[in-house]
Amino acid sequence: MPQGTPGAAEAGAQAAGRGDGRSGYGMMDRTTATPAGPGRNTSTRGAELTLISTQTGTQPADLGDVRTTNLAVVLRHVRANAPCSRADIAAATGLNKATVSSLVADLIDRRLVRETGLTENRIGRPATNLVIDGEPYAALGIEVSADQLTAVAVDLGGTRLLSWRRAFDAQAATADEAVAAIATLAGRATGRVRALDRGLLGLTVAVPGLVDDAGVVRLATGLGWHDLPLAARLRAALRDPGYDLTVENDANLAALAEHREGRYAGTANLVHLTGGAGIGAGVVADHRLLRGGRGFAGEIGHVRLDPAGPACACGRRGCLEALAGIPALIRLALPDAADEGPVGDFAPEIERIRARARQGEPSTLDALTATGRYLGHAVSLLASLLNPEVVLLGGYYAILAEWLLPSATAELVARTAAPDAGGCQLAAGTLGPGAAATGAAATTLAHVDAGRLPHLRTAG
Repeated sequence: MPQGTPGAAEAGAQAAGRGDGRSGYGMMDRTTATPAGPGRNTSTRGAELTLISTQTGTQPADLGDVRTTNLAVVLRHVRANAPCSRADIAAATGLNKATVSSLVADLIDRRLVRETGLTENRIGRPATNLVIDGEPYAALGIEVSADQLTAVAVDLGGTRLLSWRRAFDAQAATADEAVAAIATLAGRATGRVRALDRGLLGLTVAVPGLVDDAGVVRLATGLGWHDLPLAARLRAALRDPGYDLTVENDANLAALAEHREGRYAGTANLVHLTGGAGIGAGVVADHRLLRGGRGFAGEIGHVRLDPAGPACACGRRGCLEALAGIPALIRLALPDAADEGPVGDFAPEIERIRARARQGEPSTLDALTATGRYLGHAVSLLASLLNPEVVLLGGYYAILAEWLLPSATAELVARTAAPDAGGCQLAAGTLGPGAAATGAAATTLAHVDAGRLPHLRTAG
């Protein structure tokens, strides 16, 4: 075997044991790829961007697959441990030094890793440090909420390139209007990214609802969508843009973002509750996203807590969403909010609630306490079924967590059979509203770290 070509045994050890998503990567396995065809130029200013990846299915791996696996191993190690040297990588991964040197050279050529300075405080010859590069590339995430659209773009080093929020009353819009608004925002964000001389690797759209593997939104009660082929409609609206385009549940993506970079990053068993028109649970179990048989896991918003409760948009009564969703909280805390019609922008009303809570206004505090109890009831079900280490109140709940957490925690403890709620802790999400957009952008980073590596080469 030529020097620098990793053996199958080395690759198998790495794929099985190291860099398996504990730093927040490799958790998402859904992707809807647009292959780069002959001559397709998907980046900017004279560079062609293609993607390579390991094989899928039952065919045996060839040496190209083995090398790609090991490239991903090295890339994940650098991301998690930078600055680090080639010798550090070899010692940590078990790959031999010649193999590591060859892999690092490849990653440098792809502009995924770069050299920076020399190591210090070590015995022997100084070594060159390595850090993540990735400046030629970018990933885009768009979060669709009932009251706004959020766009986030990051480079492969995690540097945020843009963060935009646009008010949009999705509940009042038709599906056609919603698709057009998302496509317009995606087009403008793509233009901004390319103006920065970055090639866009992927767009992931976060939606509060049930999304199947084809990117069809089967049900999004907070938006009024049923069986909307959002991924296909967006590709058509964007005229087959030449990069990966994926649609995913917002709670899953928010959980990915919190697991990757929030206060509880790296927690093995974590749940994130979205706080918007709908309530979803993104579940991370043993560092992996729990998707379920068809990708519909986590729909706790439509768990019935009170059969005699208020009507829910799903057609039943007493669902958690109808009792404790943000519209329900606004109606309870601000009875006058709907005097001029349905509330289409939640943010100003949430600020009013927070201001009144800070002033100690009794009816506002009562509304927050009641909402917290419903949330604690729901979390007790999650605690009993999943035994998470932490459940994060995200979205608009994070803004109001100071007043929601006391009653929610008390209800959780009271309703959970295991001592101390099985060790489950309730806390405020770090990323708040927009967490799903951050997680959406991060899915492309996860795909790259899992082996879908970009290759940048100068056009001839």
